[in-house]
Amino acid sequence: MSAPNIRRAVQLLPACATTGIGSLPHTQVELGLQAALAQDIPFLPQLPVGKPSELMIPAALEGLPGLAFDDEGLCTVDLAAWEAGRADFEARLEAALSAGKLEAYEPSPEACRAWRPFLWEVETRKLAFAKAQLAGPFTVRSVARTSSGQPALDVPGLDQAMFRLVLARSLAMVKALRRAGTTPLFFLDEPGLYAFQRTQARHLLALQELKLLVVALQREGALVGVHCCGNTDWGALLDVQPDLLSLDVRLSLDAMVEEREALERFLTSGATLSLGIVPTDLASTYEVTELVDSVEASLKAALPRGFSFAQAVSTVVLTPACGLAMRSVVDAERILEELKAAQRRLRGALEAERPVLQAPHPH
Repeated sequence: MSAPNIRRAVQLLPACATTGIGSLPHTQVELGLQAALAQDIPFLPQLPVGKPSELMIPAALEGLPGLAFDDEGLCTVDLAAWEAGRADFEARLEAALSAGKLEAYEPSPEACRAWRPFLWEVETRKLAFAKAQLAGPFTVRSVARTSSGQPALDVPGLDQAMFRLVLARSLAMVKALRRAGTTPLFFLDEPGLYAFQRTQARHLLALQELKLLVVALQREGALVGVHCCGNTDWGALLDVQPDLLSLDVRLSLDAMVEEREALERFLTSGATLSLGIVPTDLASTYEVTELVDSVEASLKAALPRGFSFAQAVSTVVLTPACGLAMRSVVDAERILEELKAAQRRLRGALEAERPVLQAPHPH
């Protein structure tokens, strides 16, 4: 499916559909899958509690020579070990990308225990849409460091190998989901974009590489999302042109909608927003109804000319603000219930905005 055709699939998403960011606090695959499959768009559950190999950076960089990580998921690369394994690693990676034979780059059970069971559920349930995610290339290369503390983004060769590895793994996951018979929503998790600066030439290049990755995944038949749960240069990120832009509503919605020209280009292209509408910070105090009313007010005040609230909201996706792995199971269940409550409230607001059909005049 070409990029223009897949972009039209955005219009087929259920109104205000719920899904998850990715991580859950469950330690049993079956229970994590149960929670993920209960959403309108089931999502691949990542279960890193007690298993740091499932944290976002180690999982994305699985198989990289010289990679090590600690219990918090902080990754380092031993440059001597990297150089020793580099030639073979790059040869296998380039051969797989050239041939399009990428099954070896799908997540292993060490990186994601739920991956194979999730694919089975997707195929068995004949799901129209299914969501998966992977740490994006800007974040991976900004956060992972060499043993001497240098960001991988600043190490030529290693920097490009990490990008190619994320490209291969993303494509492998999208291809597997397509074989399972679904339209993938594939999100690149990019919290590291909070550090993006237009004045940094390497940052600008990395953003162009992110755009190339988005296009490559669209060409494989995925709806592609980018998730950033911190504030960033929203104009620059909107112009990457993903199909869905995912953000923390309370932290970032007002800042994002100020980028009016970029937002207009984004919405005009047929793209939509993925709203992290329920806070995941346990220190937060909030009422779900107030959160939804605030979103409604912000969007109505800021939408570009020609875009009604009903138009803009009819395709939005709703999520928690961030992943839930660091919460308790009870808290995660409460947050997912509140997500459903927010959905009901927003759908009610959407229905109130739709034009009322005139009753036919009696003859």
